[in-house]
Amino acid sequence: MVKISTIRIVGAGLIGTSLGLALKQLGYDLDFQDVDASAQSLAEDLVGTSSFTSPDLFILATPVSGEFALLKDLYLANPQAVFIDITGIKSEVMQEVEQFPEIAARFCATHPMAGREFTGPTAAQSDLFTGRAWILLPTERTSEELRNWVERMVLALGASPYFMSASEHDQVIAAISQLPQVLSSTLGTMLVELDAQALNLAGGGLRDVTRLAGSSGEMWSDLLRGNRSHLVPLLEEFRSKLGSFIESLNRQNDKEIKDYFSRANVGRERISGKHGAKMRDYTYLPIVIDDRPGQLAALFDACASVSANVEDLSIEHSPGQQTGLITLALSEPDAKKLHRYLLENGWGAHHPRK
Repeated sequence: MVKISTIRIVGAGLIGTSLGLALKQLGYDLDFQDVDASAQSLAEDLVGTSSFTSPDLFILATPVSGEFALLKDLYLANPQAVFIDITGIKSEVMQEVEQFPEIAARFCATHPMAGREFTGPTAAQSDLFTGRAWILLPTERTSEELRNWVERMVLALGASPYFMSASEHDQVIAAISQLPQVLSSTLGTMLVELDAQALNLAGGGLRDVTRLAGSSGEMWSDLLRGNRSHLVPLLEEFRSKLGSFIESLNRQNDKEIKDYFSRANVGRERISGKHGAKMRDYTYLPIVIDDRPGQLAALFDACASVSANVEDLSIEHSPGQQTGLITLALSEPDAKKLHRYLLENGWGAHHPRK
């Protein structure tokens, strides 16, 4: 029977630290291990770690390259432990693990389909996995007890488990994760030489499409090179479709252009909005504030006055602009009572929205 109370997360990046925050809320004792001492220290302070020598579980939240060598070293030093990973491609690692029955029995590969365009422990969120898919890839020898424990953990974190093989995983990931990343980054490269005045005119569409272009090249280079056999054919297909669209434009073929968008609409609608799990259900409260010192602090004082808990926020402000827009994410009851309070006290609060 797998009994886990102490966990060591190897890798204090966005995913590792977010997982630490979430597992801490479930009552596990944990600590971090990272080659970057500052990242490890920040993650430990953020999560609040415990002191122990030999953890029951190691979670590998490291780059794909060198993962198996690390796993092997950890197993040799901790043969009583069990191991999972959360890396982005699987085939090569799984092939290596399967060659060592003792390790394979104590290992279950996983991949949470969650992330942000930001990196490092400073971007961590305890609810990062809520409502997300989480792929599980047990080896042929993974113990049933470990497999079941990992599935229960995923469900406890608010995610939905999906089982598949390593080859299936890598093919799917190329299409739904890696291809969008490359396309967003490609558009980002085209903005480097664009006139700054033109970029000042950009609206939400450009921000949405280039959101992923803020991602770390150091991380993605490792993943894309490792999965190039699946990714390159998709990029070739994209190039072909784009070429066909260019030809339609050159011929001014209105029907083909409209059909292109119609097919895109159908594809977009096929994306699932949920995975059978709890989703964030925030109400968003827009507030226009003056661009002067102390306004943000005063706004949070107002939130405290009515005990409104802010779950998240965004700030939109351009240089030289005399006002800024702050959008607070709250529960619906908190948004309503804060909206009333702010209006009564002269704030530029606007109607809450879903």
